Amino acid sequence: MGEGTRIVPLGECALIVKFGDGIDLVTHRRVVELTRSLEENPFPGFQEAVPSYVSVAVYYDPVAIVKTGRLADGAQAQVRSWLTERVSLVEAAADTNGGGMAGTAVDIPVCYCSKCGPDLPFVAEHNKLSPEDVIKIHTSGSYTVYMIGFMPGFPYLGGMAERISAPRLATPRKRVPAGSVGIAGSQTGIYPFASPGGWRLIGRTSMPLFQPELVPPSLLTAGDAIRFKETTHSEMEDGGSL
Repeated sequence: MGEGTRIVPLGECALIVKFGDGIDLVTHRRVVELTRSLEENPFPGFQEAVPSYVSVAVYYDPVAIVKTGRLADGAQAQVRSWLTERVSLVEAAADTNGGGMAGTAVDIPVCYCSKCGPDLPFVAEHNKLSPEDVIKIHTSGSYTVYMIGFMPGFPYLGGMAERISAPRLATPRKRVPAGSVGIAGSQTGIYPFASPGGWRLIGRTSMPLFQPELVPPSLLTAGDAIRFKETTHSEMEDGGSL
C-alpha cells in the first residue's frame, strides 16, 4: 500500500480508504478502480463503496463477517486486512496505466444562449474574455467525472481550463433549471434537477442525467470522460427540455 494511502474508521460499519490529498488523474484512477473492484468482486459482508475525489468509503455488515469465522481481531480488522490487499493491487495497476481513465466517453449538447447561460457574460468579463471565447474554451476541453454528489446524478467534473474559472454566486439562486451547466471555481458541473444552487450558469443541456426507472439510473459515473458540444436553443427546444 502506498506511502500516502490511509485506511481510517468511519463508525463501526465502514472504513475510508484515502489515497492522498491532491486531486489528480492517478489518484482518481485508484478511487475508480478500487470502487469497481469491490463492486465486481465483493468481500464477505460488503454493502457499498462510495467514491469521492481522493477516497472511497467502504460500508460492510459486521454480522456477515462474523459468520465467515475469519475473525482474529474483530470485523473491522478483517475488513482492513482485505482492503489493504485490494488497495495494493489497485495502486500497482493505476501506476502501470499512468493514470489513464477507462470510463465511458459521453458528449453533452449544450445551449449557451442568454436564456440558458445567464452568467456567461460575468464569466467572460471576470476573465477578460468574450462570451464566444468562454464557449470555445469550455467546449474544447475533455473533462473527467471525479464524483457524483450534491444530488443524484450531479457530476463534479475535473479538467476545466483555469482561464474560465469563476467564483460562486454570493447569494445562491432559489431555483436553477434542470440541465443547467455551471462553473464554480475551477470546476464545471451539470444540475440534473431543478434546485437551489450557487454555481455560475453558462448554458443548459436537454440530456437527462438521472432517470430512476433505468439501471443504472445515473447517465454518468466516476471515471467517465465528458465533452461539451455547442447546440442552438431551437435544437434544445426540439428536445422538449427547455
